Amino acid sequence: MKNMRDAFGECLVELATLREDFVVLDADVAGGTGTHVFREAYPDRFIQCGIAEQNMMSVAAGISTTGLIPVVTCYAVFAAMRALDQARNSIAYPHFNVKVVVSHLGLDVGPDGPTHQCIEDLAIMRSIPNFTVISPADPVELHAAFQAILDHEGPVYFRTGRSPLPQIFESGDIRFEIGKGQVLRNGTDVTIIAVGVMVHRALNAAELLAEEGISCRVVNMSTIKPIDAGLIEESARETGCIVTAEDHNIIGGLGGAVAEVLAETYPVRLIRLGVRDVFAESGDPEELAAAYGLMPTDIYNGVRNLLSREQSR
Repeated sequence: MKNMRDAFGECLVELATLREDFVVLDADVAGGTGTHVFREAYPDRFIQCGIAEQNMMSVAAGISTTGLIPVVTCYAVFAAMRALDQARNSIAYPHFNVKVVVSHLGLDVGPDGPTHQCIEDLAIMRSIPNFTVISPADPVELHAAFQAILDHEGPVYFRTGRSPLPQIFESGDIRFEIGKGQVLRNGTDVTIIAVGVMVHRALNAAELLAEEGISCRVVNMSTIKPIDAGLIEESARETGCIVTAEDHNIIGGLGGAVAEVLAETYPVRLIRLGVRDVFAESGDPEELAAAYGLMPTDIYNGVRNLLSREQSR
């Protein structure tokens, strides 16, 4: 297993040998975002902005007007909240070609505690016009997705992560398309739509449910905005009910985005699994996931509860 921030650093170095059109901006957290390897390999393309995330966003906006692609890197809480004014008004509003890449997401941040456990960023960033919002499920998808956002014109908010993740995709076997979800497992009884660290947990939950004869479709919804409304509607029609799973507040994130689509297209029963609008404690990421309902067994129980409600209607 490899953690997403290390995979991101390796991806930067690899792509830098192929293209010269991007630079990396850092807010004195290169060790935490994985960009230290890029700093060492390409010091002339690495811009140290210091602990000044708001200024870093404005610097990136200016650089983007030169034709270079600035890749802004910091922790999610600082990009999505501390520097939100600049991200909105200096990057999104003029539609500048800036890529904001963040680590330290949700409860997976673990011992850094609630001040750094960003459980609000998907809700915040997807509400800002012009921003594309992406959260890959494993290091292989991260690599493909990052190449895609470099080729995409316009501002992007891109999540990496801190903890090691199991590999879901085979290297060279994935085609990433912005705005498209991926069916990782077919099923007919229920659809689990997951994002980021929750995707491998959803697949594990589907295995547990299969042992009881429950057929689960598992969808990796790595693009939160623009979300794949067609796949959501198709899954609702074909499986009849949906469970969403995210390491994020259940308000405004993946679950909220899926609910919006269902309300306008094909309403079915939905259960949102995630952080239930609370600030968590500090602790080991896996222990926090267990304490706050983010483990495969929690997804399993969510599906069972949903199906029992459907059967009692």
